[in-house]
Amino acid sequence: MSEAMARTDPPFVGHERDLLTAFLDYHRATLMWKCDGLSTAQLSELAVPPSELSLLGLVRHMAEVERSWFRRTLAGEDAPPLYYSDADPDGDFHLPADVNADACFAALRSEWDHSRQLAAGRSLDERAQRARDAVSLRWILIHMIEEYARHNGHADLLRERIDGAKGE
Repeated sequence: MSEAMARTDPPFVGHERDLLTAFLDYHRATLMWKCDGLSTAQLSELAVPPSELSLLGLVRHMAEVERSWFRRTLAGEDAPPLYYSDADPDGDFHLPADVNADACFAALRSEWDHSRQLAAGRSLDERAQRARDAVSLRWILIHMIEEYARHNGHADLLRERIDGAKGE
């Protein structure tokens, strides 16, 4: 299974929006890089017991996070969960025995495309409502960078435990 995608270092200088989107895309690509070349079994491996984290679980989780912040919060769309439910709030991390890794990666890429479309043309200061709090698109982009960066740290550890591969 090859999930690699172009991983481009963000520029050192640029307009705020360009920097934010470049960093977000860099972290999106980093997660794919950490999954590159692994089988579905390896992607599903709970490599750091007793944690329920797996690389494929992280892919599914990030699809849910993208969907939540961009579709539900920013655009106010009715976008039901892909993997979790009231009965299984951590369903994104609970992989079924017959999990289809290609479908999980396709769902994440689809969420990226939709997220980019929803953010395009909106002011960074545009506000949306999240529960009782207003959030700006700027805040959402910064939060997404933080979310990917944190989980990419998990992905580093998982990948190294699975096959010894190391990277930045």
